[in-house]
Amino acid sequence: MNTQEAKIVIEAALFCAQQPLAIGELRRLFADEIAADTVRALLDELQADWQGRGVRLAALATGWRFQSAPEMAPYLERLNPEKPPRYSRALMETLAIVAYRQPVTRGDIEEIRGVTVASQLVKTLEERGWIEVIGHKDVPGRPELLGTTRQFLDDLGLRSLAELPSLPEPGQAGGAADAMAQRMIDFAAEAGGAIGETEGGAGVPGAIDPTAALERPEESEPIEGSERGSS
Repeated sequence: MNTQEAKIVIEAALFCAQQPLAIGELRRLFADEIAADTVRALLDELQADWQGRGVRLAALATGWRFQSAPEMAPYLERLNPEKPPRYSRALMETLAIVAYRQPVTRGDIEEIRGVTVASQLVKTLEERGWIEVIGHKDVPGRPELLGTTRQFLDDLGLRSLAELPSLPEPGQAGGAADAMAQRMIDFAAEAGGAIGETEGGAGVPGAIDPTAALERPEESEPIEGSERGSS
């Protein structure tokens, strides 16, 4: 099989896949007879071939997938008008703190936000597959350390945490949680990430709702002696 034929096979596999495919999985298409470097080069060619079209080939944390271009969202939404789940500001702030400051404990999150963290917030993020327990802090009580998952990166259209946008004012004190949450919301809206329910389809993800984090009021109580947004 020549490389052009191999590229066609890879393209077909990616279109039919329900999840991103890693290079190792794509090599299985050819019984591992094609080297990883060759597969990677063919993926780069495919990525270039699809530039400027309504569907693009994206490299994510768990592999490669075809997905709709962000600018297609207003049109595709007309085919599926059902809105993705809308998340509270409290939940988005919690997610943003885990993403930018990981590994963190619930106590760390409460210190930054200035309010207690409701157990349901953490449970919701874990059930959605965006955060997980990655260890325990070596202090009395050994509290759980939380970090983001590869699913979180995939849903934002990222390959690694290094691709998260920098904060407007790194190291700021007041309003740190709000700044992190807003930066993540803005980035996801620009990038066409998929923080929301999606259908696999032809590898086309759903889109984050940039207003989703503003839907419900806070349910947590302020920590005595703290100001909201302090770090």
